[in-house]
Amino acid sequence: MLDCGRLALVMPTANLWRHCMDDRRSSQRIPPTTVRRLSAYYRALGALVEQGVPHVSSKALSDLAGSTAPQVRRDLAYFGSFGTRGVGYSVNALRAQLARILGIDRSWPLGLVGVGNLGQALLAYRGFRGPEYKIAAAFDTDPAKIGAVVEGVQVVDVSGFASEARRLGLAIALVAVPAEAAQAVVDQVVAADVHAILNFAPAQLRVPAGVRLSNVDLSMEVESLTHALTDGRHGAGAA
Repeated sequence: MLDCGRLALVMPTANLWRHCMDDRRSSQRIPPTTVRRLSAYYRALGALVEQGVPHVSSKALSDLAGSTAPQVRRDLAYFGSFGTRGVGYSVNALRAQLARILGIDRSWPLGLVGVGNLGQALLAYRGFRGPEYKIAAAFDTDPAKIGAVVEGVQVVDVSGFASEARRLGLAIALVAVPAEAAQAVVDQVVAADVHAILNFAPAQLRVPAGVRLSNVDLSMEVESLTHALTDGRHGAGAA
């Protein structure tokens, strides 16, 4: 197997990186939890870049990302050897490699379906305005909203989703509609050949093979916290 990390650092070409990644992915699957931690490392490295820090140790990186030094090393080992003993990781080089691994070394146009309160909050979210990904189009069924410009994005009738998806090259759809409308919207998104969906509707949705669906249920997140608080009180009483 190729040592992708070291080879890519001295020869950072797109073709070489793809060859390396294909070689590694063919032999092992990367756990989703590892991918999430890579995102945390990427953001921590971004803060270090802004501070002008040239190198970082696995311990320092783990402290910034809420992990542990051994975990950082294990996560990065899936992709090669990036650090130098006694020196640590080059902040700029490691951040560039993580961008390639996470697929954010290019711009991803997003399509938002549903411009209610949550949808408008997503449009205002600064995280969807960066060079890596931004909301390029917004869709709704409400005649009062169609044609309006919200946070610099014009709202289009959802019936035109397929044509707009083709025109803009939408890669990911954000679904922020009521639960009862979510499955029909997802079916429409899939029919438009968009293969990645981030769903905010509190509903169990079905997608065909080859389509990646991620769910964000804010109520469930709050309930996990209320359970933790309730469980803590019960534990304290039992003691």
